[in-house]
Amino acid sequence: MIFDMVWHKKKQWRNIASVLTFPIVFGYLVKTTQSNTYSTLYSRKDENLLTYLNEGELSLLTYNVAGLPDFLSSATSSRAPSMKEIAEKINRFDIVNVQEDFHYHQDLYGNGNRHRYRTVHKIAIPYGDGLNTLSKYPIRKTKRISWGHCNGSDCLAAKGFSFTQIEIAKEIRVDVYNVHATAHDDESAATARKNNLLQLADYINTHSTGNAIIVMGDFNAHFGAAWDNMSWFTQKTGLRDVWTTLMKNGAYPVAHSAFIPKEKLSLTDNCESIDKIFFRNSTYLEFSPSQYKVEKKYFSNSDGITLSDHYAISSILKWKKK
Repeated sequence: MIFDMVWHKKKQWRNIASVLTFPIVFGYLVKTTQSNTYSTLYSRKDENLLTYLNEGELSLLTYNVAGLPDFLSSATSSRAPSMKEIAEKINRFDIVNVQEDFHYHQDLYGNGNRHRYRTVHKIAIPYGDGLNTLSKYPIRKTKRISWGHCNGSDCLAAKGFSFTQIEIAKEIRVDVYNVHATAHDDESAATARKNNLLQLADYINTHSTGNAIIVMGDFNAHFGAAWDNMSWFTQKTGLRDVWTTLMKNGAYPVAHSAFIPKEKLSLTDNCESIDKIFFRNSTYLEFSPSQYKVEKKYFSNSDGITLSDHYAISSILKWKKK
């Protein structure tokens, strides 16, 4: 959603203007800063931390952390303490993709988080892409790609997707994608989002040919919505959705033009979320999901208030060498 919730907030206009006026003028010109460069977060000494394995499992999490400042955020909990709590709670997961990691990045990457490998934060005006990956396994390389199409206020941020290659055991590597697609369901937004998925599919098919893949993120899209192209996306890339695999016996919901999305904080494990986890096998590695969970209670504070305006989505993904 990025900045659209601003208009629904009864805040002082001078606060809104101070944040938005500058990026409206200059933001688009610089939003792709550092977006197409590789950065290696891996060194030879990390090889000693890995062992040869034939099988294992990964605990995965995707989480839109609602990282806009308090007066812009649609999350009900105070953002700085919430981000610090998120930083600690994500420690239990092996690989974490976060979206909207904007204003409180220092809190997310602070002393409370213990992931050994974390992507370098993207800086742009007013914010970067908000995408970061935190991993207990070495990140070999990462690349950020901005969308070629955007809509409305989403164009103020450098939204897009990121690619990381993670070594989960010695000589076993997985391509991990982090995604934040265009928000909203009006015609222009849906068209931009369809183009987002076209761009992502083309990139996957070009750069991850033959590789084992995990794709996690906020897709802002539903299989059940006729205006989205989620089924096409899975067919084009060969990806499988964890939720449909485990909760729907592998059957994707039928798309309807009258589809009405559920409010994000009313989801259950049986409901389709816009926050999704996909996987794809390779000739050398086979994945098998064993758990899917909408993390309601765990990512709430002591008062029972959710730590973001999204629920985190988790999964256990078993793997074995073929």
